[in-house]
Formats: sequence, structure tokens, C-alpha cells
Amino acid sequence: MDDTYTANAQAALLRWDSEDPVRTHPDSGLINRTWIVGDPVWAILQWVNPIFDPSIHLDMEALTARLEEVELTTPRLIRATNGELWQVTKAGCWRLMTHIPGRTLHRLEDAEQAAEAGTLVGRFHAALDGWGYDLQAPRRNIHDTTFHMAELHAARTEAPGHPLAAEAGELGAEILRRWSEWGGELLRHVRFSHGDLKVSNVRFGDPGEPARCLIDLDTLGMMTIDCEMGDAWRSWCNPAGEDDPDSCVFDVELFAASARAWLAAGPPLEEAEMRSLVPGIERICLELAARFCADAVRNTYFREDRKRYPELGSHNLLRARGQLTLAKSARAARAECEAIVASAIIPK
Repeated sequence: MDDTYTANAQAALLRWDSEDPVRTHPDSGLINRTWIVGDPVWAILQWVNPIFDPSIHLDMEALTARLEEVELTTPRLIRATNGELWQVTKAGCWRLMTHIPGRTLHRLEDAEQAAEAGTLVGRFHAALDGWGYDLQAPRRNIHDTTFHMAELHAARTEAPGHPLAAEAGELGAEILRRWSEWGGELLRHVRFSHGDLKVSNVRFGDPGEPARCLIDLDTLGMMTIDCEMGDAWRSWCNPAGEDDPDSCVFDVELFAASARAWLAAGPPLEEAEMRSLVPGIERICLELAARFCADAVRNTYFREDRKRYPELGSHNLLRARGQLTLAKSARAARAECEAIVASAIIPK
């Protein structure tokens, strides 16, 4: 299967008048597929999942132009030989982007890296604060937590006969119970947001250097800040990663370093937004746990590592357990994290 995808990628690259070799990117991700182009590397080629309308590339072009305008490093789309920002073949939709040298991390190693990530994302949000741009592509409300909980409930009722029905049902019941006890507030005010600030979407430089840029910009949209940063912190502050539920823990030291840096570099926030930041972490952990748990029995959305987890749905069930464990840990650290936010330096 991988050979077929790579052959399709090599053929798609001809649309950019290049026959340079492509190699599967080691961090291809769960949604899109990614290849490295050339040796030395000069570009990144991606197959774009059909869940994205191709017009997202119009928004990516506008976004990256805006980031360059304020002197933030960013990958840029490379136009094909026909001048278009993307290309559609029988194998799907493709895009080519400039390559930004650096490191991809799957977990933060220390507070210094956390602060680098926070500063970069704060500058990103500040650059988009008040940006007068009308998004062209249709957007999904990815963080409609109430909807995802309803989907989890529906998946549990559809599960009889699935090999993982009992396990998913029991886990799903706890996720739903904890969501009913969450107690935060759902914001209405939305901002331009990256939409997927997991740690692997932060491009780091060499040790001791500032973080260089954000990647995977096709998730740009309008979002409440608790969802944007809740998703960031549930990734940044879990050194165990997503595939080790027994070791998942919310690291308050990493949160403190990244939150202080982000608040110092970012735009001013409304009082309700400030109140929502810490509860948003638990919210997003529960939401993602619900999505993984539902997909463990539906098997329709998240790509699984079938080599490590050969039983269909087992990888997603493991991920769901990890996010639930992280939600519990974030809840236990809530008061401490709220004190950190309250004492941080906030831009006026």
C-alpha cells in the first residue's frame, strides 16, 4: 500500500515539472500523507485528505503571506506549472510546499522547549489578531464537544457484535460521565486559529534556538481560544505521548513555561477567555478521548498503526484511554494551573 501511495506521489510531482525522488516523511500524520522531495530536501509534497475542500489552499496562501508580512517564518505553497496552488489527479488532491529546515518533536523535553513553542504560537496569534480576511474554504466545527459526545453515545449503541464493543462501551461511559461533570463554560467569541497545535506541528530549530515556524496550516479557521490552546497544551504537556495511557500525566512545569511565554507574546484576551484556558485543557482531552473511543468501533476516521496494533480499533481504543487519563491529570492540576495563568504577564 505504501509503495502505491509513493508511486502516486512521484507521478503527482510531475505537475510541478520535477522528477526528483520522493521519500515518505517519517511524520506523515493521521489525516494527510506527506513526502520529502529531493536530496538535499527542497520541498514537501502532500496528499490532501478529501475531508478538506481544495479551496483551503486559497486560505493557506493568504495566511502565509500575512505571516511573512509580519516577519514570521512560514512554509509557502509552490505553484504548479499551470500556475495553480494545488493539483488534482485520479489519486486525489496534492500540494507542494517549501521546506523549512529544523526538527520535529513528538514530545517536549524541557521547559525551554515549552517556552519556545509558547512564544512562537503567541506571535502567530498576535499576527492574526484583527486580521481582516474572509476565509474562502468551508470549515467544520471540529471542537463541537457536545456533538462529539453525542457521537460517542451513538457509537456505543451501534457497537454490539464488534470485538471491542465491551471495552469501548465501558470506556465511553466514563468519558461521558466525566464530561457531564466538567463544569466549564463554552465560549462564543472566536479568533483566527491554527486549529491543530500538537507539538509535531511546531518546527523547532537546533537546541537553544527559537522555534522556527508552524506547519500543517490547512486547519486554519475561527475557533474559541480555549479549544485552540487546550489542544496545544494537551499535546505539549504530556511527555508520555498518545500511545502510553499508563504513563500519561499533565506536566505542570511544561504548562507554566509555555503558558507564560504564550500569554506574554500573544494578543490581549477577554476575561471569559482567560477563565476558559485551563478548563479547556480537560475539555479537549475528553473530546479527543470521545472521538478515539467512537472510532475504535466505527473505524472510519483516524488512521491506525496496524503493524503495532493489528486488531482493528485497538490503536484508537488505546489512544482514547490515554486522553482520558490525561483529562483526569489535567483536572487534578486545575487549581495550580489557574494560579499560573493569573500570575502571568499579559499584554495590554
